[in-house]
Amino acid sequence: MHCARDGRHDASDEETPLLSPERKGLKAPTPLPRMQIFILLLMQLAEPITANCIYPFINQLVSELDITGGDEKKVGYYAGLIESLFFATEAMFIMQWARISDRIGRKPVLLTGVGGLCISMLCFGLSKTFTGLVVSRCLVGMLNGNIGVIKSMVADLTDSTNMAQGFAMMPVMWSIGGTIGPLIGGQLAKPHDRWPEVFTNPFWQYYPYFLPCAVAALFSAVIFCVTAAFLRETVKPQPRRPKIVRFASDATVVNAEPSSSAPSDVPLRALLTAPVVWTVCNYACLALLEMAYRAIQPLFFSTPVEFGGLGLPPSTIGIILGSFGVMDGVFQAMFFAKLVDRWGAKRVFQAGMAMFIFLFPLFTLINVTARIEGMSNTVWALVILQLALSVIMDMAYGCVFIFMTGAAPNKSSLGATNGVGQLAASVVRAIAPAGATSLFALSAERDWLGGHGVYAIFTSLSVLCMLVGAPLPRRNWQSDAGDAEEEDS
Repeated sequence: MHCARDGRHDASDEETPLLSPERKGLKAPTPLPRMQIFILLLMQLAEPITANCIYPFINQLVSELDITGGDEKKVGYYAGLIESLFFATEAMFIMQWARISDRIGRKPVLLTGVGGLCISMLCFGLSKTFTGLVVSRCLVGMLNGNIGVIKSMVADLTDSTNMAQGFAMMPVMWSIGGTIGPLIGGQLAKPHDRWPEVFTNPFWQYYPYFLPCAVAALFSAVIFCVTAAFLRETVKPQPRRPKIVRFASDATVVNAEPSSSAPSDVPLRALLTAPVVWTVCNYACLALLEMAYRAIQPLFFSTPVEFGGLGLPPSTIGIILGSFGVMDGVFQAMFFAKLVDRWGAKRVFQAGMAMFIFLFPLFTLINVTARIEGMSNTVWALVILQLALSVIMDMAYGCVFIFMTGAAPNKSSLGATNGVGQLAASVVRAIAPAGATSLFALSAERDWLGGHGVYAIFTSLSVLCMLVGAPLPRRNWQSDAGDAEEEDS
């Protein structure tokens, strides 16, 4: 089906696939716009810091506010609810922010998101009721659609020759933020008790958890200023005119008449092409297993050996988790792009997903070894092995970001496509931690497989999730399609 174009405007943004199907070796890698990528990575760092800084003190905060009526058994329930609200409300609004970024530009949406992080953290630190905690946590999720928009902007700034390099550091920033956030929350909570000679004002006694929240908010405020001053917009605001969209999955041309409120929106049904659906499914599988693993890991480290863990103190757990951040950052920066260039995104993604098949059983092996030998060198060697395998697993995120970019029907729908993926990941992230920790407790309480039943469940899920990756292309959706067309011709 053919459609005439109006010669007065260029419709390439709407009709041209985001990644041109170039043959490998014919084009040298394009230099990355390092300053712009660096600003985006700093902005991404703000989200995990904000999400994770409350974890060290949230249980104590809930207990002190007398939310549970004195029933300590209910503390975990309310704390888990507050922790999950961030991802739950993010899932409700992230798709809207992603689609808006395709219309009005990426920068205004990013500034709104990081500004929301700052305001919500200040509100959280000043909250003295359960309702206040809930509202402030919902606010941060509602205003923050940044992670999907950041991915879209990285794709805007890169092409098929340097996209792997652009996405290589994104999983690292989440890991670093996941390490820094708990350190801020744990070290700066109750400053009046820790440094009474410095924090003498009664304010710090009445709001004992405001300082870590304020530090996280300050970081977001600094990023807001840096972004406003130096980040360059990559998307022109869409004019209110009819638009022609050709979807990469077939040769169909869809005429989309704009409405006054959404002149450039691609209908959701048309957006859900086969490449988008398969990529989103794999993203959800990865987020499910990774969030379950991350939720179980500190619980396993802190649980006494006789109940299925290692009985480590918080200081040692912090060192272990911090070591992962360092290992992950170095590995991803040095090897991710090279491995994707050599083996293709699918093989690297499948290798990362395959690590879950070993990561979950290692919990059992570590605990059994600790019961037999105590905290021997063998136990620590197994812990280090588990960290190393989790670094390989983390490469799957960079690959799925590449697949998501290639699956976008066209450049004008890139934000919406990333929004769909982030929506699925946010829903999973709101459910997986509570589900995984509940299974951990049930396994110990009911002695499933000697208390290790939770690992058998997630190992089985890991095998099933590997099958979901079978339809993925070797390198990217559009590049592989272009190669096939060349071979047919």
